Amino acid sequence: MPFMIIKAVLLDLDDTLWPVAPVIRHAESRLHAWMQEHVPAVTALHTIDSLRERRQALVASDPRFSYDLWALRHTLLRQILIEHDEDPAKADQAMAVFAAARNQVSLYEDVRPALQTLAQKVRLGTVSNGFADLQAIGLAPHFEVSVAAHQFGCAKPDPRIFLAACDALGLVPQSVLYVGDDLLLDVEGAQQAGLRAGWMNRSGMPSADPRHQHILPDAEFKDLHDLTEWL
Repeated sequence: MPFMIIKAVLLDLDDTLWPVAPVIRHAESRLHAWMQEHVPAVTALHTIDSLRERRQALVASDPRFSYDLWALRHTLLRQILIEHDEDPAKADQAMAVFAAARNQVSLYEDVRPALQTLAQKVRLGTVSNGFADLQAIGLAPHFEVSVAAHQFGCAKPDPRIFLAACDALGLVPQSVLYVGDDLLLDVEGAQQAGLRAGWMNRSGMPSADPRHQHILPDAEFKDLHDLTEWL
């Protein structure tokens, strides 16, 4: 790829700006507690794990569910409510409970100060497969552009979602760096769209996984301060 000055950085969200596993556990726990109170017949038969299994099985039923995780959860809730002769409209209330908890993230310590520094160097945006609400989280003012799979209509590693963010910035892909924690979805996906790609490797895990040997990030970072220094 010919050298071009980096004019913008696009960031992944989950496991790049905050750890996602505890967030999802908390959100699913809050949802299940709400269901125990409002639709106890459902939770008498379904645990958090069994609901997860049903959700995973549902993915294959509609191509939309591969990128719209909100619709996937909402559809399953409606199905289960109908199965138990409950009002399917309660799925909206349930999703509001889940979404509120989903946005209660604990940012990595470097995120807020580093975003302020990065904004002085480059334009910033996000591209995510999740449905976290940056406005609710309080990070939206840091980003000029935010593209979410469930709203856009496809998910990483599809090149279109990366290119849409570049188009929104008015920049050619070669002048944009994408940074994320997943070598396949983030690094390879961005590179195939013509962007440069950095691997956010907060845990210091080795990159020698045989499945990833063909993927060569343009850079590797341990946190956003590391990214700032690289720029």
